[in-house]
Amino acid sequence: MNATDRTPADLLRSALAADPGRPLVTFYDDATGERVELSVATFANWVAKTANLLQGDLSAGPGDRVALLLPAHWQTAVWLLACASVGAVADVAGDPAAADVVVSGPDSLEAARACRGERVALALRPLGGRFPQVPDGFVDYAVEVPSQGDRFAPFAPVDPEEPALIVAGAEFSGGEVVERALTDAPSLDLTGPGSRLLSGVSYDTWEGLSAGLYAPLAVGGSVVLCRNLDRLDEEGLAKRVESERVTSLRR
Repeated sequence: MNATDRTPADLLRSALAADPGRPLVTFYDDATGERVELSVATFANWVAKTANLLQGDLSAGPGDRVALLLPAHWQTAVWLLACASVGAVADVAGDPAAADVVVSGPDSLEAARACRGERVALALRPLGGRFPQVPDGFVDYAVEVPSQGDRFAPFAPVDPEEPALIVAGAEFSGGEVVERALTDAPSLDLTGPGSRLLSGVSYDTWEGLSAGLYAPLAVGGSVVLCRNLDRLDEEGLAKRVESERVTSLRR
């Protein structure tokens, strides 16, 4: 982090400038056996493409609400930073009927239809795969995002004092997200660059978002984000901690 970082998007830009090749998000799904590792550069590229989709094709801008009906997943982390880049409010598990855009996983498509704005569906398949058939009334993220630009510039500057995140009924500005992430880091045993936190915590609370994305990003660390971690026994967890060089654990 640099002293001038005031939004989550600023944190990502600083991470990219400091060491683009280091791991940032490593994702496991213990129900499917999936493992994906994204370097800072690869993650930032996904964020840029998604932000271009959000701002360009979906016409979202500062203050617009984006309901994220998604689990703790590497693509959810991408959407959180894309919203921050545009200045849109990421409303985690928010009410689709009150949103300008809804982004839904395969298990929440019916609920997402309450959104009268733009609807995006994520198959959440390994390697970012697409739906076999696009759900009616949605665009398929995996189809739309590859053609988007690799660089992103917001149409309007993102104000760090404006709302950026809603989770579990609490609203945070971009500046507050950065400040809280930095405050959380010591209690998560994140000591700075090289820190590597394994998180099996859901993204539906601030604690889960902080451990699973914001705090590691804020201190120059990385996260091993695990979905369905309860399917892994203690021996398997110990092997993962060792193989991934994990320095702290939250589940």
